[in-house]
Amino acid sequence: MRYHIRHETRFTYATPVRFARCNLRLKPILWSGQTLIDHELSVEPNGELTLARADASLANVTRLVIPDAVTRLNIVSTATVDVARPIPMSAPDDMTIAEVAHFARESRDVSASGPTNYLFASPMVELSPEIADWCAEDLAPDRSIMDAAIALALRIQREFEYDPDATHTATRPAEAFAHRHGVCQDFAQVMIAGLRAHGIPAAYASGYLRTLPPPGGARLVGADATHAWVLVWCGPMRGWEGVDPTNGIWMAGDHIVIAIGRDYSEIAPIDGVFLGTGAQTMTVSVDVAPEDERLSVALPALN
Repeated sequence: MRYHIRHETRFTYATPVRFARCNLRLKPILWSGQTLIDHELSVEPNGELTLARADASLANVTRLVIPDAVTRLNIVSTATVDVARPIPMSAPDDMTIAEVAHFARESRDVSASGPTNYLFASPMVELSPEIADWCAEDLAPDRSIMDAAIALALRIQREFEYDPDATHTATRPAEAFAHRHGVCQDFAQVMIAGLRAHGIPAAYASGYLRTLPPPGGARLVGADATHAWVLVWCGPMRGWEGVDPTNGIWMAGDHIVIAIGRDYSEIAPIDGVFLGTGAQTMTVSVDVAPEDERLSVALPALN
């Protein structure tokens, strides 16, 4: 499937901002099952765009500097991505939880995609005993890693309530777990905390999920959003498989990977600083459109 993606982020500042410096992680990475055809960034007012190194994460990072005073900033990322990723299936030779944990401990691969980087606590994912105990029901040492991963994802989907008002981007997994409320970021980081506590490398994946309109309804342009899910290392032969605890599904043809890190703090789509004294507001509009699907609503014009 070929997807056309448009991701618009608009900042409005109460008073003029004299200097803004942002890291943009909006260009899809190269990852199994997907191919980037093209990508373009546009910024209004004009700023200085330079490529930056992606520290500990798997991300394409662009540095944006706005040197002049502004009261608004508009960033539009457009991309075309081919996705050909089958739904993962369990196999008789899949490793068990205990076997995967053993190979992860023995691994000497310290590359950005190596399992070692995703075994331990990270800035936003502490190893919580409460989360570890709760996840233990699905992570028995002799259970197949594939069966365990999807079982845990389905349990999170069943027992947690999706509530966009319950948490924010700085919410820790322990807090979201205590209340059983949150959004995709929270569900992913709770699952990551549980897997790591049992010795299973788990990474945070950020990107997009194709959403379908209700039967008979039109797809609303700009109504999609960024999404988050989990990559589970399933041993040296199988490697990484993605699982989505918000929806209780595997990562397959509807998931588009933008960046991979240890948690949200490493791969936020946009972060940075500005010099100013007033408040800021941010609005985001995302559209993920299959090539063979006609848009039913015109794209909004930039002001």
